[in-house]
Amino acid sequence: MTNKKYFLILALLLCTTTAKAQYNQVNDIPYRKAAERLRVGASTDMGYAKMTPALPVHSNDIVAEGETPVKVADSYSFTEGPAADERGDVYFTDQPNNKIYRWDCETGKITLFTDQSGRSNGMYFDAQGNLITCADMDNQLWRFDMRPASGRLLPKGRKNGQAEILITDYRGKLLNGPNDVWIAKDGGYYLTDPYFKRDYWTRDPERQQPVEGLYYLAPEGKQLVMLDSTLNQPNGLVGTPDGKYLYVAEAKANRILRYDIQTDGSLSNRQVFADMGSDGMTIDDRGNIYLTGDGVTVFDKDGQQIAHFPIPEDWTANVCFGGKERNILFITASKSVYTLKMLVHGVK
Repeated sequence: MTNKKYFLILALLLCTTTAKAQYNQVNDIPYRKAAERLRVGASTDMGYAKMTPALPVHSNDIVAEGETPVKVADSYSFTEGPAADERGDVYFTDQPNNKIYRWDCETGKITLFTDQSGRSNGMYFDAQGNLITCADMDNQLWRFDMRPASGRLLPKGRKNGQAEILITDYRGKLLNGPNDVWIAKDGGYYLTDPYFKRDYWTRDPERQQPVEGLYYLAPEGKQLVMLDSTLNQPNGLVGTPDGKYLYVAEAKANRILRYDIQTDGSLSNRQVFADMGSDGMTIDDRGNIYLTGDGVTVFDKDGQQIAHFPIPEDWTANVCFGGKERNILFITASKSVYTLKMLVHGVK
């Protein structure tokens, strides 16, 4: 055999092996699922934003050895907004059914907290232990007074779990439907207000604001301040515990933005952190960012994907860290909720 024929045969064998490998990759189930979302678009709060296909990768450095997502319950219509209290219990919403539930981190038992949630979406606990919720149906931001749990007295006429309205409007006009909220260490609120029309709304379903804004409410403030009016369906958001950065999902633009947080709460230096959309999101003690949609995808603080956890549901809406040690990743996905034991921890 001549050298020329030998190298020709070797080249053909290499091409065949590469093609077979590519075929096997595309036919991997998690990859196919993500690729299908690229073709048809993802529904729910993502509108029809494309999701970047994310292959499962080695994640033993953040997930406890041998652990996989465990379904805790599946009796809901659509779960959202998980938030952990000081104890590590997680509160989450069944948004279409107007309910908020509580998952006990010690017993694993789930109980009803309220059946009057304002169809709340994103939620977060403030420094006083009160539950702040995005009351989507009422175009408002609410606070549920949780003080009896810590032994303090309620104001006269108030009951545990009774909501107080914090924000009703921006410059005299109702909000579109608050979606997610994050509270900085100094007590300042950051809030997204996209327009996602819901078929279960009983209020005026039309868009209320001319823009889909990112807002700020200063500590002890009474009026919202517009931070960014140029976003296309801002969705989930989370900040770093040191108060330096704010991450915001821009649903229709299919990307995650990162802002520098200034000392007065304003934002600067907007940059694209990741070319992938998300519904809700959270952060761990290493600065990794957890995105949702087609399962849970994890990016490190430099914007590199480091893990993907497939969840066997149509849509993964949101995620937070709970448990006494904040090492339980609590995942809301369609009609179900899941937990995953981690090596990393959430931040308060």
